[in-house]
Amino acid sequence: MPRTARLPMSLLRAAACTGIAALTLTACGSGSGSGSSSAGSGSGEVKVGLITKTDTNPFFVKMKEGAEKAAKAEGVKLMTAAGKFDGDNAGQITAIENMVASGVKGILITPSDSKAIVPAIAKARAKGVLVIALDTPTEPESAVDALFATDNVKAGELIGEYAKAAMKGKAAKIATLDLAPGVSVGVQRHEGFLKGFGIGEKDPAVVCSQDTAGDQAKGQTAMENCLQKEPGINVVYTINEPAALGAYTALKAKGREKDVLIVSVDGGCTGTQAVKDGKIAATSQQYPLKMASEGVKAVVTYAKDGKKASGYTDTGVTLISDKAQAGVTSEDTGYGLENCWG
Repeated sequence: MPRTARLPMSLLRAAACTGIAALTLTACGSGSGSGSSSAGSGSGEVKVGLITKTDTNPFFVKMKEGAEKAAKAEGVKLMTAAGKFDGDNAGQITAIENMVASGVKGILITPSDSKAIVPAIAKARAKGVLVIALDTPTEPESAVDALFATDNVKAGELIGEYAKAAMKGKAAKIATLDLAPGVSVGVQRHEGFLKGFGIGEKDPAVVCSQDTAGDQAKGQTAMENCLQKEPGINVVYTINEPAALGAYTALKAKGREKDVLIVSVDGGCTGTQAVKDGKIAATSQQYPLKMASEGVKAVVTYAKDGKKASGYTDTGVTLISDKAQAGVTSEDTGYGLENCWG
């Protein structure tokens, strides 16, 4: 999901070390001898692999930064790869194969295609490699050893509860600007929002639903389409903050930016600033750095004593808004900007 922000030097360093196409790997060494020895050389050095959807999205840049810091602290070598674009399943498969061949002890992956990646993961696990999904679950979730991720249903539920409270009993005409059909993250956030708002999928309060691929330009177009269909929309749910900012642009063009409530998910620095600026009413903030750092630690534990991480680990989500609503727990944008990413 595209985001734009000025990156600090630590993130740029991580991106430089890990900014590679899906068909190649870079070993970002940590600890003594990191530049020459390998896990398969008999040196005993532990290698950890990280495969993200892309290497340009600030969310994944932050994830790599978290993995890099954890690898350095643990004295292990981090190898990284990324898809050439969001949805590059073939590139991720190649990266898994290359990492297994290089002797990694564990692989952390944000699946681009939750179903199509499963056979490659199964082959890696059959060779004794611990595989942990980050951010996005596989389908089925049991295809990996463990999942470290935001509770996306909860993230959606928080902004749904917020929107319901902020409407203060006023009849809602809701537009949902979603991700894409069948993508688990988008489905979970959407369902969570409806649950938090207290309505079902077919509720007449939902007057328009459009897919945006999490893209700002597509979010703007989707909002324009929804306003053409129902000019009286007063609540907008968006899959992420770029889509939210696209919606805001479309609403502003119609002079409606101040009387439509926009809620979103992600908690990137650009999006959190948009909450502070009043463009977005509230967002659910997630923590990619924590996902990666906890994943690296889990691989190190497996390498040391054979104990495998298992099941789901919730890496946290916090509602961010400067207009708190009664009965809805939230933090202000001061907290959000201290803990944002990108």
